[in-house]
Amino acid sequence: MNCVKSRQTIEEIIKKSRFIGVIIPCANENEVLLNLKQLYDEHPNASHIAYAYRIKTDHGMVYRFHDAGEPAGTAGKPIFQHIEGKELINLLIAVIRYFGGVKLGAGGLTRAYANTAKQLIEAAEIGAYVELVNIRLTLDYKQMQPLEYLLKKLEGQIIKQEFSGQVQLIIRLPAEQLNTLLQSFPGTVDYLPASKIPL
Repeated sequence: MNCVKSRQTIEEIIKKSRFIGVIIPCANENEVLLNLKQLYDEHPNASHIAYAYRIKTDHGMVYRFHDAGEPAGTAGKPIFQHIEGKELINLLIAVIRYFGGVKLGAGGLTRAYANTAKQLIEAAEIGAYVELVNIRLTLDYKQMQPLEYLLKKLEGQIIKQEFSGQVQLIIRLPAEQLNTLLQSFPGTVDYLPASKIPL
């Protein structure tokens, strides 16, 4: 399984219609929905915003595709087939279309959406999927600097932090690095499923 490292956008004109493709890494369905809302806000006058996504969850793979008013099977599914074909997970691909006045027909639409998805995937930085875990950790203030230093080495990140008597942290890091973190910072750790992470 593979995943994309960062957001990427491409654009092309096909028979006067403008197609804008966006590929976005998403850790969970909540992130997918937030990104879709942002795309709808950015493109209020688009004729169609077709999309597909595939997310690995604790309960298996979740995927959806949506034709966004295009003829059934001509937009969302061709996008999804490229996601599945490249064994990509934890991403959203959306293709925004501004209709240019020339009808493409079902075959032309299918090719346009599929080709946009294919070009996006080719342009994206793709890496092997690394399983991440989310944990809640409570530390003293003096432990923050050593923790931040260690997280850089372990390719982890602080997602959320709250300062009160102690520092409450939510951390995301590769599952294989968890033991290293816990040896350096022993204490009570709560595991948080991705769906429970506050944004």
